Amino acid sequence: MRTDLRLALLLTRGSDRREWWRVMLTAVGAALATGLGLAAVAVASVEGQVSTSYFHGLLDQPGQRAGVVVTLLLLWVPVLGFLAQCARIGAVHRDRRLAGLRLAGATPRQVRRIAALESGLACLLGAVVAAVFSALLMVNLLEQRPSLEAWGGFALVTLAVPLLAVLVSVVALRRVVASPLGWVRRVRPGHGRVATLALVVPAVLVGLAALLIVMRVTGPGATAFALLVFSAVALTGAGAVAVAGLTARAIGRRLAARTGNPAVLIAAERLQADPWATARTNAAVLLVSVVGVGFMGVRQMFLDEVRHPRQGLPHSAEDLAFYTTGVNLAGVAVLVALLISLGGLAVGTAESLATRRRGLAAQTAAGVPQKVLGRALLLETALPLAPAMLLAGFGGAAVYIAYGSAVEAPAIPVLVPLLVPPAVYAACLLAAATSLPLLRRSVHPAELRFA
Repeated sequence: MRTDLRLALLLTRGSDRREWWRVMLTAVGAALATGLGLAAVAVASVEGQVSTSYFHGLLDQPGQRAGVVVTLLLLWVPVLGFLAQCARIGAVHRDRRLAGLRLAGATPRQVRRIAALESGLACLLGAVVAAVFSALLMVNLLEQRPSLEAWGGFALVTLAVPLLAVLVSVVALRRVVASPLGWVRRVRPGHGRVATLALVVPAVLVGLAALLIVMRVTGPGATAFALLVFSAVALTGAGAVAVAGLTARAIGRRLAARTGNPAVLIAAERLQADPWATARTNAAVLLVSVVGVGFMGVRQMFLDEVRHPRQGLPHSAEDLAFYTTGVNLAGVAVLVALLISLGGLAVGTAESLATRRRGLAAQTAAGVPQKVLGRALLLETALPLAPAMLLAGFGGAAVYIAYGSAVEAPAIPVLVPLLVPPAVYAACLLAAATSLPLLRRSVHPAELRFA
C-alpha cells in the first residue's frame, strides 16, 4: 500500500495541464463534502436551547438543529456520486500512464488502486482547505466556545472524506481494466440491475444515519412520517434508475430497426451496447428530482397554511419569517443537490466521450460529420432519461399528495410541482451539452495512432 501511495503521489505531481482540471474538480467535490460535514458537526455541537441571531431563530431549539443536521448529511449522497464520476474520468484520461504501470508488472487491481489513491490525494487537498476555512468561520461565528468534541468531529470529518473518496473510487473503478497497450475498457456486470445499488446503498446508509439523529431528539413517534417519506423517495429513485436502464436497451433496439437518421442510429447502437451507462450517470439527478417535486408541493401547502391558518389567530411577522426561512433553506439544499447532480452528469458525459474517443475519431475519419456525433451524444442522454424522469415526477407527486392528505390540506397544488421534471430534464440536456467542446478534441485524427 505504501508503494501504491507513493506512485499515486508521483502520478499526481506529474499530471499535465489537461488533467489538472480533473484534479481540481475532485478537490472541489471533496471540499464541498467536508464543508457540509463540518457544518453538521458545528450545528450538532451546540447544546440545549440557545438564542442566536442567525436564520430568524431556526437554530435555537435542539429539534430544529437536528433537522438542519439531517439536511446537511443527505447532501452527501449527490456529492459522493460526483466524486465517483470524477474518479471514472480520471482513470480513462490516464490510460497511457496506467499502461506503463501494467508493462512494469502491475496487476489490473493494483492499477485501479493507484487510480483511486490519486483521487484520495486530491480529496485530501480539498478537505484540508475546507477544514481550515470552516474552523475559522466556526470560531468567529459561533457565540459559544467550541468544545473538544466539536474539534474531534472536525478532525474525524476531515479524515473521513478522503477515505470515503478512495472507497467510492474503488467501487466506481471496479470494472475498469487497463491493458499494457494503453487500452482502457469496462467489463459489464452479468446483471445490469445491480447498477441500482449505486443509488440505493449510499442513500439508505446516509438516510438511516439522519433518521437516527431525528429519533434521538424527537423520539420514535415523530419519526414515522419521516421514515415513510424517506422510504418512498429511495424506492421511487431506485425505480427511476431501473426504468432508465431497462428502457434504454428497448429504445435502442426499436430505433435501430426503424430509423434512418444517422444521429439516432448512432445513439441507438450506443444504448444497446451499454444500456446502464445512462442509469449510472443520472442516478443522483433522478433522486433529486423525486425530492424536488415532493418538496415543491409540500412547500406550497405549508406556506399556504402558515400565511392563512384555518384555526387560531394569524401568525406575527416574526413567526412568518421563522417558517419561511426554514422552508427556503430546505429549498436551497435541494437546489444545491441538483447543481451537484448536474455537475456529476456533465462529468459522466465527458467520461463517456473520453472512453470512446478513438471510436469517435474513427467515425470522423470515415466521414461522419461532427454535428451528427454531437446530436447522437445528446440523444444518448435524452432518450432513456425521459421515461425515468416521468416516473420520478409521479413518485414526487405521490409524496406531497400523501402529505396533503395527512394534514387535510384544503387545496393540493398541481402546476408548480409538476413543472420540476421538465425543468430538470432541460437542465440535464444543457449539462450534457457542456461536453460538446470535448467532442471536438476527441475526434482529432491523432487519436487513431493509439487505436
